[in-house]
Amino acid sequence: MAPKTTTASTSRSQLPRQSSSPIKNSYLLAYNALSAVLWAMVLMRTVRDGMLEGQNKGWFGQRGGYFGFLQGSQDVYARNEEFVRWTQSLAGMEVLHSLFGVVRAPLITTLMQVSSRFLLVHLIASPFPSTTAPSPAYTTMLLAWSITEVVRYSYFVFTLSGMGVPRVWQWLRYNTFLVLYPMGVASECWLVWRASTVVEGRLNGQGPSGKLGSMLKGGMWGILGVYVPGFYILFTHMLKQRRRIMKGKGRAE
Repeated sequence: MAPKTTTASTSRSQLPRQSSSPIKNSYLLAYNALSAVLWAMVLMRTVRDGMLEGQNKGWFGQRGGYFGFLQGSQDVYARNEEFVRWTQSLAGMEVLHSLFGVVRAPLITTLMQVSSRFLLVHLIASPFPSTTAPSPAYTTMLLAWSITEVVRYSYFVFTLSGMGVPRVWQWLRYNTFLVLYPMGVASECWLVWRASTVVEGRLNGQGPSGKLGSMLKGGMWGILGVYVPGFYILFTHMLKQRRRIMKGKGRAE
């Protein structure tokens, strides 16, 4: 993004406010560069482990219903769940960046987006391996997340470094979400639903444990109920931002 261009809120902005010190810029450049590298590692590991297990199962899977690559979730989960969890946890810094005015991103939007990711890695994927590991949705979720974050963080690196954003990266920034956002949300919803089918049984029993299981299941269903309208509101907003950016880009050319 050129320095004078308004940042579209298709995702959490990690650009500093207009009056920014060199120290702040250097910190944000380092943070975004580190995050881009970590998510690039997630992407490479997901593809590698999915491909390896896909080759072992046959490219069209043991049952022929899915591509072997997408059936590679067992290895993808086993080898990457902890790494993904801690990589995503680093994004908690973005809430602090917004809270203390380090960046221009609005606090509520940032908190909502980071919280939804934390829900998946800390409260769904990690505690419920029996439903997460064998699901192709875990692989598709990681693909959607990692590609999105590599593009996003690299975009900020280009901007903060003063190099200017390559046209191809500008295009990726404002177009990949058309596919990746629905794919990511659908994968997340599926994993939450799968976890909801076992949480009550895991805590089944008399007294507080049984009630807790029912409460957690209800909470998961409540989360799913929020996802649908939330997806519509955010996705349509992203489309409007994309049209504005693309229109401005066309006039500039």
